[in-house]
Amino acid sequence: MTPLVHPKIKTIIDSKSGSGLFNFKEFWAYKDLLYFMVLRDVTVLYKQTVLGFAWAIINPLFQIIVFSLIFGRLVGVNPNAGTMPYPVFSCLAIIPWTYFSNSLNASATSLIASNHILSKVYFPRVIFPLVPVLSKLVDLSISFIILIGLSLYFHYIPTTQVVFIIVPLILVVITSAGLGFWFSALSVQYRDFKFALSFTLPLLMYAAPVVFPATMILEKLGKTAFHLYSLYPMVGVIEGFRCSFAIGKSMPWQILGISYLSAIIIFITGL
Repeated sequence: MTPLVHPKIKTIIDSKSGSGLFNFKEFWAYKDLLYFMVLRDVTVLYKQTVLGFAWAIINPLFQIIVFSLIFGRLVGVNPNAGTMPYPVFSCLAIIPWTYFSNSLNASATSLIASNHILSKVYFPRVIFPLVPVLSKLVDLSISFIILIGLSLYFHYIPTTQVVFIIVPLILVVITSAGLGFWFSALSVQYRDFKFALSFTLPLLMYAAPVVFPATMILEKLGKTAFHLYSLYPMVGVIEGFRCSFAIGKSMPWQILGISYLSAIIIFITGL
């Protein structure tokens, strides 16, 4: 009797086939893999360090102290945020910026760093740049301890408007993921992008309203320039964080709308 021979199933991955559109169904099938890779990223990052997750507080706290001394005391930047102390004003920008910077740095090199896996096993490549974007949310959550501490120290208690902080929080995640998709793909083709990012990020930080209020652009350059400036998603992120915490200021919905539009375009085109 001849034994049954089952034909081998061969999966052929051809870059020329397909529509080139993002396959959400395929991505969702690998959601468990994404979860475990994010979990691994979180546990491995601080595993062999003495201070562990405390580094998620030390790094932004150091920047807040330096910025508060230089721009708050020496330069005398006016936060233009009512009674908000400059350290709190600075903290509300540095916390989301640190998350954005760390996520983008890790995402940009994710495909290159995982080349040994990519050449052997197939799964959606979008998972790699997405892992640091999600894992860095742990650091972001921990860094809110600084904001709570500064608020208590300066007796600055926000109103119920603080619940809207979720709006700029989602925006910074979309922005980080979108740019992460772009830079990770470009870094594979052109390794120069990896080096260019190291000096581009500091420039992007000072272009964002980290040390000054975004309304300064409106006052100095006018409404049209301000709307164009709002196309930079981190403008909406930082202003959203600050206004959600500010007393007597409404949420900058127009700025957030413009920044969201820009971030969504970056995200979709990066997939």
